[in-house]
This record gives sequence, C-alpha cells and structure tokens, in this order.
Amino acid sequence: MKKMFKLLMFVATLALLSTPALAAKKVKWRLAMSWPTSLTPLSSPAIKLSKLMKEMSNGKFIIKVEGAEKTKSALGVFDMVKGGAYQMGHTTSYFYIGKDINLVWFTTIPWGMTKDEQYAWFYYGNGMKYMQEEYAKFNLLAFPGGNTGVQMGGWFKKEIKTVDDLKGLKMRIPGFAGKVMAKLGVSVTNIPGGELYTSLDRGTIDALEWVGPGLDIKMGFYKVAPYYYTGWHEPGAEALFYINKKAFEKLPKNYQVMLKTAMQAVAADMFTENFYDSAIAWSKMKSEYPNIKVKTFPKPVLEAMKKATDDLLNEYASKNAKFKEIWEDQKAFQKKARAWSMMSQYYYLKAAEEVSK
Repeated sequence: MKKMFKLLMFVATLALLSTPALAAKKVKWRLAMSWPTSLTPLSSPAIKLSKLMKEMSNGKFIIKVEGAEKTKSALGVFDMVKGGAYQMGHTTSYFYIGKDINLVWFTTIPWGMTKDEQYAWFYYGNGMKYMQEEYAKFNLLAFPGGNTGVQMGGWFKKEIKTVDDLKGLKMRIPGFAGKVMAKLGVSVTNIPGGELYTSLDRGTIDALEWVGPGLDIKMGFYKVAPYYYTGWHEPGAEALFYINKKAFEKLPKNYQVMLKTAMQAVAADMFTENFYDSAIAWSKMKSEYPNIKVKTFPKPVLEAMKKATDDLLNEYASKNAKFKEIWEDQKAFQKKARAWSMMSQYYYLKAAEEVSK
C-alpha cells in the first residue's frame, strides 16, 4: 500500500505540474468525521487523505481534518457537509437512513455482500451510479471511504440462548440491523463511539456492536460485557467520504481527479489496517483477555434475524420503487459474486484447514 501511495503521488504531481495555470490555485477545505481523531483505523482514511492531497499538490490543496471531539456532532456530518459548513465528511451512510432509507445500500445490510463483493458492485457494477443518484438529492457526492470487512456481532452482558433473550434488551446497533433487532424486541439506540463504554458500564445499554477485535479491545468493552458474538449484520461495512457538490465542481479538473484517486487509495488501506489490527488482537485475546467468551448466536436466533431482515426488506421494497430497484440489482450481483466467493475463498480456507490438522 505504501508503494501505491508513492505511485499515486508521482502521477498526480505530474498531472498538476503539466498545467501551470491551475497549479498555482490554492484550496483550503475542512473535513468533519463521525469518529474521534484518535480512533484509528476509522479515522485513518481522512487523516491519510489530507496528507496525500497536501503532498501531491505541493502544499496547494489543504484539507483540515476535524474529529468528533472537535465538531461535537458525531452524527451531524451529513448536514454539515450538505449545508457547506464543511466541504467534506467521513462517516457512514446508514447513520442517515432516517433521511432516506435508500442510503442504507452504500454501507451494508444484514446478510448482504462481503467487502470484496461490495467493492466489485460499487466500481464495476451499478453501485456508484446508484450512490451518486441518491446523494445528488442532497447536494452531495459520495465515495467509498474504507471497509471494515465482516464485523463481529457485538458485546453482551448476558448470554443469548433464545430469541426471547433479545426482548427488552437495550442495545446500540445502527443501520438496518437496528431495525431488524427492534423487530425482534430489542430497544435500539445509536450512540456515538466516544460514549459507548460509559453507556455500557453505567447500564444505559445492555449490549452493543462496534467493529471487531482490533478496535473493540481498545475500547475496553470486555470489562463490562464478556460475551462476544460472531457477526451476521455487517458483512462489509463501508464508511463514506461525503463531498459538498458545489465545492467539488469549483475545483480544477486535475484536483478532482487527484481527490478521487486518493480517496480510493485510502479506502483500500483502511481495510488492510483494520484486518492487521484485528488479526493481532485476536491472536492475543485468549491469553491476555481470558474472561472474554466468544460465542455464535444459536441457529434459531440467526434464523429469526434472517427472517426479520427479509420481512423488512420486502416491506420497504413494496413501498419504495427505488429501494426495490437497488435491492434487486444488488441481489442479482450478490448471487453471482457469492458463488465465486465460495469457490475462491471458502473452499480454499476449508481445504487449507483440513491439510493443516
């Protein structure tokens, strides 16, 4: 990835220097994040983007990154960029499904695409087309901003043995998965990352989902909620870069190309960083955190989650033609992609495990 960054900087710098009239243009933007600056790797794409743009433009394109600790509005990024207070943002689309349910397709849905499948749909299928169509309604452009891969199913203070154990549970879980859990009787809330540990510790919530061991262990959730469940709800959670459309259109063409290229590079790097952090954290978990009890939800619970997901998707599709159109398009591609994912990854991993026993 470091070699990719260097290549991008070299190519973009040549493009910049080949147009002397535009090269002199100075741009100063602000970018608001939904996460604290210290919360890597979620904050990494925006921070690395700022560095890349400064270096590639020879100091002409400056992006000042402000985390949630500065803006005091972790879930307000959408409106801040839409209104022009910030030219850019780094957040997730499913935080804002209250504004438009169709935005959910650009982060993740339960039982949906993996990271590889989703990126293929974004860049070579119809994903980016739908993304720009939906965000154009809000004077915004949106671009992939980093994927976590398959997320863990969350931290629980008590073991979940049946569907009835979910009823009345207070849980932080955003996006479409929150709607699914609500349908199963969970009292759902969405709390900014900086408030999660305190909320869990004080009993404001009984459970929460965050990301995976790389980030979760840092947050200390295991100290108050020892049951750590495997995932079902976010198979390829994508953060997004938001850009104010009018601000983007004012940029010289070479800056636009530079920005798009840099966003794609740092988005790919976030998954790599998160994968590394989680692999290291997982390898240490049994020895350093023996109180953590890793669990998989019982099959009847998973079946209930799947049925609730399907029921809700069908409900929204029956009322919203665009929702149905995007869902049908994604389903059709996922069917093809999943067959290849199983053949290329699952069977290899299964074979490698068998011969290693």
